Amino acid sequence: MSERMTRPPSGSTVSAPENSAEEPHLARSLSSRHIQLLAIGGAIGTGLFMGSGKTISAAGPSVIFVYAIIGFMLFFVMRAMGELLLSNLRYKSFTDFSADLLGPWAGFFTGWTYWFCWVVTGIADVVAIAHYVTFWWGNAPLWIPALACILLLLALNLPTVKAFGETEFWFALIKIVAILTLIVVGLVMILTGFTHGDGVTASFGNLWEHGGWFPTGPMGFIAGFQIAVFAFVGIELVGTTAAEAKDPEKNLPRAVNSIPIRILLFYVGALVVLMAVIPWDEFSADESPFVGMFTLAGLGTAAAIVNFVVLTSAASSANSGIYSTSRMVFGLAQDGDAPRPFGRLSARKVPQNALFFSCTFLLAGVVLLYAGQSVSAAFTMVSTISALCFMYVWSIILISYLVYRKRRPQLHAASKFKMPGGVVMSYAVLAFFAFILWTLTTNADTLQALLVTPVWFALLGIIYTVLRRTPVHQARVAAHRNDVARERAALTAGKP
Repeated sequence: MSERMTRPPSGSTVSAPENSAEEPHLARSLSSRHIQLLAIGGAIGTGLFMGSGKTISAAGPSVIFVYAIIGFMLFFVMRAMGELLLSNLRYKSFTDFSADLLGPWAGFFTGWTYWFCWVVTGIADVVAIAHYVTFWWGNAPLWIPALACILLLLALNLPTVKAFGETEFWFALIKIVAILTLIVVGLVMILTGFTHGDGVTASFGNLWEHGGWFPTGPMGFIAGFQIAVFAFVGIELVGTTAAEAKDPEKNLPRAVNSIPIRILLFYVGALVVLMAVIPWDEFSADESPFVGMFTLAGLGTAAAIVNFVVLTSAASSANSGIYSTSRMVFGLAQDGDAPRPFGRLSARKVPQNALFFSCTFLLAGVVLLYAGQSVSAAFTMVSTISALCFMYVWSIILISYLVYRKRRPQLHAASKFKMPGGVVMSYAVLAFFAFILWTLTTNADTLQALLVTPVWFALLGIIYTVLRRTPVHQARVAAHRNDVARERAALTAGKP
């Protein structure tokens, strides 16, 4: 293990220095305000604005339970991540603790898989942004807004990490204002008995008076999980800010603990209001429910407003992708899992080489804009593969937590931010992920993506097999084995 991952023999929570003499270190410039809005931005995906119509059409009012259950389960993933990150302040992200607890292979697979997730998502966002801009400038060549978006986000991320935090703060704020506005407008319509369409009156009774809570049956309810889980990708984003957060022992717990409130308000609250105003069977799978709500409220510019919100939401996602992938590649380079130049920082403590590397892959989005109509189906599959890879990352976080509880009980005992339910809830959430994987087999498109996903891990396996033979990695593997042996001996000696 490298010096930055070494633990003191006392086994207490590490209050380690943030850097070592040998390694460049990231600057702790993200304030509580930045961390809170980053966490909110990560929890609210573009899918809520554009994809919820499809989810409602598939599951009906039961979609409320779908989002609540997924949010409940992912809360425990975030709590496990929080306890692990705070158990050693040298950890920069979840790739560090996975490598430390599971072995160097886990850091390699997790880091590059997370990079892949966000690069694919970022490419999708660039394509989406180019099309959203045509709402106002229909005659503009698509490559212009796509390239402008990449250059703008690169320019915003290069100066300092604080610039990224400020950009994401305002992007997230736009999403929050849009959702709160929808909830307030919807509640006014419900309380005043607003009537629309064929004499339909806005009422909470619309939630169960159109076929009950589960109008599409058990398989419709299951289909809701299949679609809705993709709306939560990025919820773990706050875990990549650990090395750049001011006062992480205070700000990370606050951000993680606010997740249930966010899920209840922004997902469950918005969906309840939507289906109370407009019965679920009147929603179109191809249109945003937000447009329908604002149009009913007499807001003639509803389409333009929602288009702007979705545009900023996609830009927020791409911004997060550029940030997180550059930090992942930076960490991988420091561990010998990526070329060394990517482990260098600019004078402003920004991993600019890693930043340029990730941005070059986003340029693939510009190429895809001219790849023809067939790209749509292919892109659906690639996006699904990306979401599956996010589930892999969430699972690695839980598995790392289980190993941490077994090998380092003294650190868990000393933790001030213990995961509720601990070991039991870790296994429960892993079982839930297995259920999600099963739901993906019930649809031909997602089943195909599920079968293709192992190709990525096979590719990583081949690369790691070669990489593992280098002296640096042999030393890391040997150090990890020694650490495990030493910890086991200490635990055995400590038993009565």
